[in-house]
Amino acid sequence: MFPIALSELVQIFRNRLVLVTSLVMPAAVSAVFIYQHEGFAALGSLGYIAAVVMFTIGAFGLYATTVTTLASRRQNLFLKRLRSTAAGDAAILAGLLLPITVISLVQVAVIMTVLAVVTGEPDNVLLLAAAVLSMVIMMLGLGLATAGVTNSPEHAQVTTLPISLGAVAVVSWVGISGTEELTLLKRLLPGGSATELVLNAWNGGASLADSLILLAPTLSWVIVAVALASRIFRWEPRR
Repeated sequence: MFPIALSELVQIFRNRLVLVTSLVMPAAVSAVFIYQHEGFAALGSLGYIAAVVMFTIGAFGLYATTVTTLASRRQNLFLKRLRSTAAGDAAILAGLLLPITVISLVQVAVIMTVLAVVTGEPDNVLLLAAAVLSMVIMMLGLGLATAGVTNSPEHAQVTTLPISLGAVAVVSWVGISGTEELTLLKRLLPGGSATELVLNAWNGGASLADSLILLAPTLSWVIVAVALASRIFRWEPRR
């Protein structure tokens, strides 16, 4: 797994397009939100800013790069060659996705730290970490599923848009309007419960038990995504 991960890390830093989309763009957007935090906080709260930052990196960094990477490695038959080695399927996927996962976690940690320094510390750091981890797992699962219907890296620019834009839209909807109305719908949409969890973690005002329950919808999306991926993910290009 680790030799595959090291090779993939080298490829990320060699590919300028992936480097920009997975590192530079999410970081730049996050920096804008932090710099203009007073204006955005007027729309929602500091927790809203944290949620938008988290999902910007998760959607446009982690998720989109996951789909692009797997589609690219399938197209050049690298996935097929890896399956002829002693590495199992899980080890292959873990090796390919480990670098971008670690990079995304580091990005979120650094940007959240900067936000905390600029605006004030979150109410519950451990709860915030749980929200971040649940988001990362969900985006990886959705990335695996989306890669199953993505024929090429170029095609990934199209197939990733619905979930990427949809997740950020859900974050803004929940972060600005709250969950007092249409509560169940907002929590069941991808990113909705994770956003509410971030709001509780940063702003406070909710019990730990009520907040931890919010992990269930996000983890349910992981189960759905992995089940879909197991049926539609392909290791070789379609003939």
